[in-house]
Amino acid sequence: MRRVSPKVFLVGETRVVEEGMDAYLQHVGAPEWDTDAPSDAEKMTEMFGRLCYRSFKPGLNANVTRIRESNKEYVANLIKVGHGSVIEHAVVNFVFAEVSRVFTHELARHRVGVAISQESLRYVRLTDLGLWLPTVIAQNPEASEIFREIFEYLEKVQLKLAEMFNLDGDKAPFHFKKLVTSAMRRIAPIGLATTIGWSANHRTIRHVLEQRTAPEAEEEIRLVFGKVGEIVLARYPNIYNDFTVEVIDGLPCYKPGRSKV
Repeated sequence: MRRVSPKVFLVGETRVVEEGMDAYLQHVGAPEWDTDAPSDAEKMTEMFGRLCYRSFKPGLNANVTRIRESNKEYVANLIKVGHGSVIEHAVVNFVFAEVSRVFTHELARHRVGVAISQESLRYVRLTDLGLWLPTVIAQNPEASEIFREIFEYLEKVQLKLAEMFNLDGDKAPFHFKKLVTSAMRRIAPIGLATTIGWSANHRTIRHVLEQRTAPEAEEEIRLVFGKVGEIVLARYPNIYNDFTVEVIDGLPCYKPGRSKV
């Protein structure tokens, strides 16, 4: 048994295909259009927004006589008027490691605009249980000891069953290992550490960031999305320009100026 802490890794993000965008701009009659967007996500958001109104430059649409010049100003206006659909085009890819099944069950409730790939305990045998303690337990030595004892016992049970079925024997076929491993996970604690991949568009991230860093949210998911918030606010400053951060109960609480976008 080992003590762990949740970790967040940014592993991917949407990239602009410059030759394709240039070809489209040539097609629409705005080959000179450029932007001061600090990231591809914000460039793509602005491009799709301008596509909707053909507002890459004044006169391209007869109804448009002036345009917002900076990406910051443009994206801020999209958020202000609630034109959130264009924020959905750019996606961010995260890996959340050393998180519990408590966390992943909560995360799975957010289904719109996301893709999820979770470590399979049907295939991955449990040999070393990781444990993260919520503050209310960590601050109580007696309660912490109970958690430690239970996790160590359940880890020994996993190892004992693996030995009983000779899963490490030379003649144990993989399909049999999978069968037994799948059965053994049924007595694993829901609080064990695992890994999940989570990809989401920025509209979804704005919503989940607000919901899951709120003071009433569960502590572990607040901790994880506090780390997510730190990453996205720094990397995509214009998309999250309306967010403010307040520390409540030792964890950051992210609040958007515009909640529903």
